[in-house]
Amino acid sequence: MKKTAWTALLAVAAVCLYGAGYPAPREGDYSIADYRFADGENLASVRLHYATLGTPVRDASGLVRNAVLIMHGTGGSSQQFLRDIFAGQLFGPGQPLDAAKYYIILPDDIGHGKSSKPSDGLHLRFPHYGYRDMVDLEHRLVVDGLNVKHLRLVFGTSMGCMHAWLWAEAYDRFADGYMPMACLPHQISGRNRMWRRMVMDAIRNDPQFHNGEYTTQPHGLVDAQYIYMMVGSSPLRYQQAAPTLQKADAYFDTLLAAYLKGEDANDNLYQVDASRDYDPEPGLGRITAPVLAINSADDQINPPELGIAEALIPRVPHGRFVLLPISDQTYGHGTHTHAEAWKNYLIDFLHQTEPKV
Repeated sequence: MKKTAWTALLAVAAVCLYGAGYPAPREGDYSIADYRFADGENLASVRLHYATLGTPVRDASGLVRNAVLIMHGTGGSSQQFLRDIFAGQLFGPGQPLDAAKYYIILPDDIGHGKSSKPSDGLHLRFPHYGYRDMVDLEHRLVVDGLNVKHLRLVFGTSMGCMHAWLWAEAYDRFADGYMPMACLPHQISGRNRMWRRMVMDAIRNDPQFHNGEYTTQPHGLVDAQYIYMMVGSSPLRYQQAAPTLQKADAYFDTLLAAYLKGEDANDNLYQVDASRDYDPEPGLGRITAPVLAINSADDQINPPELGIAEALIPRVPHGRFVLLPISDQTYGHGTHTHAEAWKNYLIDFLHQTEPKV
């Protein structure tokens, strides 16, 4: 999911804490020529931007054993993980994903960040990628671009969470373990599909959209941000931050400005539409690697009352589902990027999946 209300506000003032004990990330681009998408469309060159922290460590056979893939949510990028609430909790000395020990890979997915996307110039002529295309491109980046043939952990938040489920099905033992955060292993449906339709319709049906050839961002993009702000938020956090009418109006204005910063209507349209081919449910029983799935009880995109995760996790032979109760550490859907709320589970999972020498 797109940046949540709470993390959007933090983004306004957040500073990447490269001096907080972990190294500055190294950024790069990997290009794939003449890439053909699942629906038959193709692109002469796909650019995948990425950041890495740490150094790959290879065993006697040359296989990398310490690589961790971390995948962002809809509308996000690798940069969302380089904040104190995530990197400051995980990447420093002695922390769960200490960059002195692990080789951390943070890709910008196609359609996002500094990777190839519609706003580069093709607009609606850009290929209509889906989640399975995105996962294939992530895999090519890891294997061909970075020469990593094994992952210690695959971790994803929101859209990245859904990608983690698809990785587990497509590549299974490629990783020692998979940790999807803030999603369900089930086709996009119900209200989850409906709010996505609202976003897409708000953009497409705006007369200013001009079939993607606008010269200024259409107002439908603002309407789309309104929807993101509601479905991704925590009522408790909103009330704490804005306990009066005046504070609510001021907070809303600040959030909206943060949500709109750097946004593009075509990119938004593609980002949300990409979830149309997501449906890991039929293949859950084929996953043999350990899986730890975590949601939070105040996540309105994946509300716990649906009971979907609890019903489906028994199909995963070595799967476990954890529902975090609402607390002063949860932030609605955005809990996935607030590592303090769940890092103890990550520590236990890393111990559980430690390869036996």
